[in-house]
Amino acid sequence: MLITARTASDPELAALVAAQHRELRDSGFAGTSGAPPEELRFLVAVLGGRAVACGGLRALDDGSGELHRLYVRPAYRGRGIARQLLAALEEMAFRSGHALVRLRTAGHLAGFYATCGYRRIPGYGEPDPYTVCFAKRLPVAA
Repeated sequence: MLITARTASDPELAALVAAQHRELRDSGFAGTSGAPPEELRFLVAVLGGRAVACGGLRALDDGSGELHRLYVRPAYRGRGIARQLLAALEEMAFRSGHALVRLRTAGHLAGFYATCGYRRIPGYGEPDPYTVCFAKRLPVAA
C-alpha cells in the first residue's frame, strides 16, 4: 500500500469524499460534514493502483491538529488500512508541530479510535449532537 499526499482538487480524492458522504447519508447520520476540503491537507491510501482510503488534517487556532474525513471504501475494510492511514496522519500532524490531535466522529467508531490511543473529550467548536470527540497527545521530539 502507498500513502500519498493529494490536493483537495484531486479527482480520486473527490470520489472518496463523495462515497463517504453517500454512505453517511444512507446510514441516517445527520452530523456536520466537517471542514471544507480546501482547509485540509489530505493523504490517500492507494492499493493495487486504486485510491481506497483518505483522511485530512487541518491546523486549529490553538496549535493542535484536527483530523477529518477518515474513510476506507467498504470493500477494503478489515485490512488495517485505516490504522495505517491514521498513523500517517498523526505523523503529518507531528511534523507540522502539533502536540495534540483532535477529531469528531460518529459514535460507532469510538472503539476504533480508543484502540488507537485516543481519549474521549468534551465537545469543541460548533455543537453537534451526532458526534463524539476524541484527542490524542503525540510524542514529544527528543
